Amino acid sequence: MYIQLMIIFTCLPETDGTVLRIHTKAEGFMDADIPLELVFHLPVNYPSCLPGISVNSEQLTRAQCVTVREKLLEQAESLLSEPMVHELVLWIQQNLRHILNQLETGSGNAKCTFSTSMTVDDGLWITLLHLDHMRSKTKYVKTVEKWASDLRLTGRLMFMGKMILILLQGDRNNLKEYLILQKTSKVDVDSSGKKCKEKMISVLFETKVQTEHKRFLAFEVKEYSALDELQKEFETAGLKKLFSEFVLALPFIFNLDSLQKSLNQINLNAHLT
Repeated sequence: MYIQLMIIFTCLPETDGTVLRIHTKAEGFMDADIPLELVFHLPVNYPSCLPGISVNSEQLTRAQCVTVREKLLEQAESLLSEPMVHELVLWIQQNLRHILNQLETGSGNAKCTFSTSMTVDDGLWITLLHLDHMRSKTKYVKTVEKWASDLRLTGRLMFMGKMILILLQGDRNNLKEYLILQKTSKVDVDSSGKKCKEKMISVLFETKVQTEHKRFLAFEVKEYSALDELQKEFETAGLKKLFSEFVLALPFIFNLDSLQKSLNQINLNAHLT
């Protein structure tokens, strides 16, 4: 079989690893070639741990892309501790048609299996992200909502003044794919109005969902007018410690808190005089 690949390397900070974006084709229904974009996020300790994988195609539905990704991750588990990207690309080229056929004949069972696995608490993870800014806010928010919906993630997109936080809860592999999309997609615009990738995002916190953590039922966009409102949101979700250790440590929060203390002192002095 003749294989044509276009590979794009994306440089990330040393602690984030490497991203490989691969454009290839695989045989689908009726022997037609289906273009695939495969994105592999290789962490610094790869191949000792699994890569994050994202699958996109103009000729496949989002549900089909999610299933293809899940099959790739299953295959990756059998290749753990050895370089696997090339093997995974070859595997999907040889098996895409079979995967799509299975979806056509047993999609109901696949959905049932996924729903059952998502009810197991051990499979749920939570992550907190910080964004520096959004220039094209309306489009950016819609994109984040779509990614969360496609990947079955719940949580909050939170705005307070200029501070932007994204709290996500769901399957860990889906959280990894969200991060890949967030870092490699042109989701915003630069100062000249041109589409650009998100380069100023940071992961503040990531852990398994604990018994004291609230299970979010949906993904919501919320705005807060004061710090205590934001704090209450975290406390209601059982994330008081996370808020204290990570959110309050942000430079913006520190400056806001300092400003509030200064204003309080000014009011006190004015009252005394």
